[in-house]
Amino acid sequence: MTDEHRSGCPINLSLEVFGDKWSLLILRDMIFGAQRHFRDLQKGSQEGIASNILASRLKHLVELGMLTKRPDPAHKQKAIYSLTEASIQLVPVMAALGSWGLRWQPASEELSIRAQLLEEGGPELWNRFMAELRDEHLGIPAEPSADGKLVRERLQEAYLAVLAERGKSLPSKA
Repeated sequence: MTDEHRSGCPINLSLEVFGDKWSLLILRDMIFGAQRHFRDLQKGSQEGIASNILASRLKHLVELGMLTKRPDPAHKQKAIYSLTEASIQLVPVMAALGSWGLRWQPASEELSIRAQLLEEGGPELWNRFMAELRDEHLGIPAEPSADGKLVRERLQEAYLAVLAERGKSLPSKA
C-alpha cells in the first residue's frame, strides 16, 4: 500500500480512477457516442462540461492509461482520443449503472432506451459491443454481425425511434 491511494480496496482504487462524474461521463460519451475529439466531447455533452474541466479530465484519463491521445493526421491542431482495453472493459459497468438508474432514478424515456436494450441484451450484447470498440479504438478486427449493424448503431436507432414517437427532435449541441 502506497501513500498514493487512500486504501488498497478495489472499489476505492476504481473510484480514484473514474469516481468523479466528469471522467465517467467522458468515457460514456466516447463509448456510446463515438466522440473522440476535444470539441466533440465538449459540444456533445448534454451535461455541459466546461472546457477547463474537460481538458483536466482528459489529461488525467490519459495519465491513468484509460485513454490514449495521438495527433489527428487530418488536422494538425487536433488530437484523437482512444479508449484503452481498461476503458472498454467498463461496458458491463456502464450497462449495470444504466440499469440501476433506469430502475431507481427519474430517467427520461428517450435516454433510457439504450440502458434498457443493454440490460435486455446482457453479456452477449456487451461482449459484442466491446469487440466493436476494440476494432474502432485498438485496431483489433471484430467479426461483423449477421445484419452488418454495429451495437452503437442499434442503440442510436432505438433512441431516434423514441424521439420520433414522442414528436421530439435531437437535442441541440450548441
